[in-house]
Amino acid sequence: MLPICVRNLGKKALQTQKTIPAAAAKANYATEASFETKPFRLHKLDDGPSTNVTLNREDALKYFTQLHGIRRMETSAGNLYKEKIIRGFCHLYSGQEAVAVGMKAALRPQDAVITAYRAHGWTYMMGVSMKGVLTELTGRESGCARGKGGSMHMYTENFYGGNGIVGAQVPLGTGVALAMKYQKIDGVCVSLYGDGAANQGQVFEAYNMAKLWNLPCIYVCENNGYGMGTSSERAAASTSYYSRGDYIPGIWVDGMDVLAVREATKFAVEHCTSGKGPIILEAATYRYSGHSMSDPGTSYRTRDEIQEVRQTRDPITSFKEKIVASNLVTPEELKKLETEIRVAVDEATKKAKTDKEVPMEELTGDIYATTYEPKIRNITPFNPLDHKRYGQAVNL
Repeated sequence: MLPICVRNLGKKALQTQKTIPAAAAKANYATEASFETKPFRLHKLDDGPSTNVTLNREDALKYFTQLHGIRRMETSAGNLYKEKIIRGFCHLYSGQEAVAVGMKAALRPQDAVITAYRAHGWTYMMGVSMKGVLTELTGRESGCARGKGGSMHMYTENFYGGNGIVGAQVPLGTGVALAMKYQKIDGVCVSLYGDGAANQGQVFEAYNMAKLWNLPCIYVCENNGYGMGTSSERAAASTSYYSRGDYIPGIWVDGMDVLAVREATKFAVEHCTSGKGPIILEAATYRYSGHSMSDPGTSYRTRDEIQEVRQTRDPITSFKEKIVASNLVTPEELKKLETEIRVAVDEATKKAKTDKEVPMEELTGDIYATTYEPKIRNITPFNPLDHKRYGQAVNL
């Protein structure tokens, strides 16, 4: 299921596509193009994903809309934080967009995702609108968790949210995969974590159980080079994260190439669903902002380093150049899409500033999916608060 905002933004693009047969003949559009990705690195695999990938015009427009949509949305989130409208933690996904977009392109409706606290882009890709993300960040009633989850705790169908405890989503994702196998659901669970979390003991405990039981879990290390302010080289004796499952097969993929990520994910889904058990993907990517908005991101790396990545490896710019050069789309079409995305983000941002917050009495609502005790402890145990049901729990 495409995110709501993507569907809305894509309406005009799809309307344009309906006239492609006549227009394409006149403009000599290509309906499909082939590209070569960087070689994949393999661990305990005889064969890997193909480095020759194909892309059709419809998907080119869709992926560009999603990539650019996440970037615009995160830029707005950064500005809202600077204006002190978003409070607390705020971890931006700018620079890493190709991982979420590429993986989602290969996942099926029954597949699940759980990630770390850098969750805005994934929330959007799993079906929450831009408005639902930004209003959640500002604590508003129309947020996807009614403004009570904030930056790290957003949920929707088959999306088990971001997690604030470093690495905790890895065993939780393993549990989701166990539930799928137990219930005979033909799905996989994607469990994402960063290079900074890759040294956690619970990660390797989860690996062990997943392989023992051959669970359909895709472990994805989004290696952006830095765990908070520490480079991966200073934190890990082995930075080949795709091989650190030892007995679990792994693949290294260029996480700045949306098409390479898509192909690696297709391979991983097939691996898991064929009964071979878990697999690890390491997506080599980069974050443009600091670890969070409170981190300027330049005390442990240079501005020149960031600028070089923007100029040579940016996932949006490189994808745009590919699809234009291959004649799948025109610069004018992409410019029009960019305008539509900007308008959509501006409208969502306005809502994030003006929508009302949930009332005080609702703050103790929806804490439990099943309420066995109707009272919630207050600051002291002598004045308990009522637990009420306001919304429907998801993913039960």
